[in-house]
Amino acid sequence: MREMCANPLLLEWIKEWLDQARERNSKGAIVYKKAYDSMKACPLVFQHPSEAQQLNGLGPKLCDRLTEKLKAYCEENGLPMPEHPQKSANSKRPSGGGTTESQPAKKPRKAKPYVPTLRSGPYALILALATLDENSSQGLTKSQLIEIAQPNCDSSFTAPSDTSKFHTAWSSMKTLLQKEFVYDFGRPLKKYALTEEGWEIAKRMKKVASSSDQGILTFGSQAGMRTSGADDSQSQHDAGGNSTAVPGALHREVLNVDEAPQVHRNVQGELLNDGTVTPITIPSDSFTVQLVLDVREVRSSKDRDYISNELSKKGVSLDVRALELGDAMWVAKFHNPAFLSQYGEEGDEIMLDWIVERKRLDDLIGSMKDGRFHEQKFRLRRSGVKNVIYLIEEFNVTQDVNSVMASKYNEMVASAIASTQVVNGYFVKRTKNLDDSIRYLARMTFLLRKMFSSSPGETPSNTLSLIPSRQLSSSQSYLNTLERHRAENPTVTYAVTFTTFSALTSKSDVLTLRDVFLKMLMCIRGVTGEKAIEIQRRWPTPQAFIRAFEELDPKDRENMVSDRMQTLVGRKKIAKVLSKKIAEVWGEDG
Repeated sequence: MREMCANPLLLEWIKEWLDQARERNSKGAIVYKKAYDSMKACPLVFQHPSEAQQLNGLGPKLCDRLTEKLKAYCEENGLPMPEHPQKSANSKRPSGGGTTESQPAKKPRKAKPYVPTLRSGPYALILALATLDENSSQGLTKSQLIEIAQPNCDSSFTAPSDTSKFHTAWSSMKTLLQKEFVYDFGRPLKKYALTEEGWEIAKRMKKVASSSDQGILTFGSQAGMRTSGADDSQSQHDAGGNSTAVPGALHREVLNVDEAPQVHRNVQGELLNDGTVTPITIPSDSFTVQLVLDVREVRSSKDRDYISNELSKKGVSLDVRALELGDAMWVAKFHNPAFLSQYGEEGDEIMLDWIVERKRLDDLIGSMKDGRFHEQKFRLRRSGVKNVIYLIEEFNVTQDVNSVMASKYNEMVASAIASTQVVNGYFVKRTKNLDDSIRYLARMTFLLRKMFSSSPGETPSNTLSLIPSRQLSSSQSYLNTLERHRAENPTVTYAVTFTTFSALTSKSDVLTLRDVFLKMLMCIRGVTGEKAIEIQRRWPTPQAFIRAFEELDPKDRENMVSDRMQTLVGRKKIAKVLSKKIAEVWGEDG
């Protein structure tokens, strides 16, 4: 039975290829899954498979394959093959005075297969990704990929070739992703691997290299990327002096069978373990505690450096950057920038278990009115940070405005603060003004330094342990790992690198369907985080929610949510007025 879709035939074929890829444990299953989901959700009817290129996940290669499949289907069932939309448009154009009719039709130019330039960014990246086994489900992280690819590229993957430029050789990864030669997967640590088309290019490169009389580069068992008898950074030269590089990484027949898996273990670390997360204890003398301030935390638009300057005067070491979550946080900054690389991690910072959400009184009121207050608390809870500090700062305005604000919003503010403390379990610190807030951040920085540092011969009161990013498969596994290890060792601070934490807490990068559904519900005025969660428990997905409305008569839809949730009490209860508002958004036909 074909699935309900605007293009059931195309969806059926994609599903067939998806099942085949899953049976072979092929990495192409990820590509087909993306194409399948896009085709299934598309409401448009395509007259020709080439029109499907507008969908996410369906490139020219896959559309050509669908076209061949449709052609065979039409021949088998005696049906006319739909005309290509481009040819159809050309046939409808009027001829220019009849002169073009006598001219012979131009032969369609055959598309040349993609071949990356020798020792370019794409060339080196494809070589590096081809060191993996074609049937393996593993991938390489950005740092691992750069380490292997750099010897085969004339440009740097980390620094621009010119100070006036911003692009590096890594920028070519975007081209490979767009052309669907490479795909990325995995959160929080993104990994890369070759698609089926990418492997075809790699094999063509291997064939060209095999026909050459040049030496062959091989990967040694120690560094994972040394040459046999030559330096990676040097190219072989032919008689005419032209530089040629031989992608020896592709010559699997010359790789020692015992060495290749060892290379993979050196690069991937503990990736192939049994799935259990083993934290790494960090020496207390290897790092210093540093305050990180969000770039949007300013005194005013004309005085953007006031906060950072005042903190620096108080002896606080800080860095200002854009934060995915919170307004201030603390990281363990390593004295040796390469310290984390020995564990296969990126960067030189580990996120500590303290984060500050600063709210000026007028901003707090505004965030409660537009729903940002509940959305921020929801994201803070999902971040896994144990010590969340709400810094409520008084706002000095004129007495008249202040009195009006106090009389109108005093109860709302008191209720929000009480809920934050009691329901969410967050610590609330109230300050008189901005300078008072700055002094508090300085005191917290010195306190954390004291907690994680120790005098000679003493042990610090807190131990820091790193959760390896490569051992985390999702944001949920991260939260489960934190919960389990915190229960076993309450005095240990378990954390991930700052890069991984930013990926885990990104607003859009790692949103699950549940997260998106909750955010959609909270867009309705009056639907708080608690109410949205209760709705999602009864209707797990947006589709299930819409179908529940469709199964009812229009007159019964208004009270559907309130009737199903009438047993709830307090903040979780849905009133009939709010239930009607939800039905107007989700239960309307068309």
